[in-house]
Amino acid sequence: MDETYVKVNGWWRYVYRAVDQYGQVIDVLVSARRDANAARRFFRRALATLKVGPTEVITDAAAVYPTVLDELIPSAWHHVEQYANNPIEADHGRLKHRLRPIRGLRADKTAQVIIAGHAFIQTCAADTTNSASIPSPAYAWLRRSTNSPKRSDRRPDTGSTRPSI
Repeated sequence: MDETYVKVNGWWRYVYRAVDQYGQVIDVLVSARRDANAARRFFRRALATLKVGPTEVITDAAAVYPTVLDELIPSAWHHVEQYANNPIEADHGRLKHRLRPIRGLRADKTAQVIIAGHAFIQTCAADTTNSASIPSPAYAWLRRSTNSPKRSDRRPDTGSTRPSI
């Protein structure tokens, strides 16, 4: 679990992201503040999407995490080590690289949807988990129907997209 920041409508917002041991993003939250209430809200949302509780939580050394984790997940081991959080830290660069051409997000909800979509695309592109868990329950709304055609405007006889005369 880690946080980064993005600019939304000219204001800096914090983006909380949780990643499982396979590199799949569990949940994303965009918050105006980086405090205990925001961390608590994020952990509650992330825990609601999981089927089993975590046994280990790796975070950076932010002061709010130990108290929030002891409150919500007392049985989990809170792991804080210098390089333990590197996989999610490395993904922040890919997220910001994808957000740069967008040239600005206008609302927190839009930012959250775009960042969740980025997480979904990263998970599918990397294919780090088995196909039964893609997409994760948090991003099921992004799922495309498996029986939909790739191009619905093609004519079956020629494959052309031009209308018949």
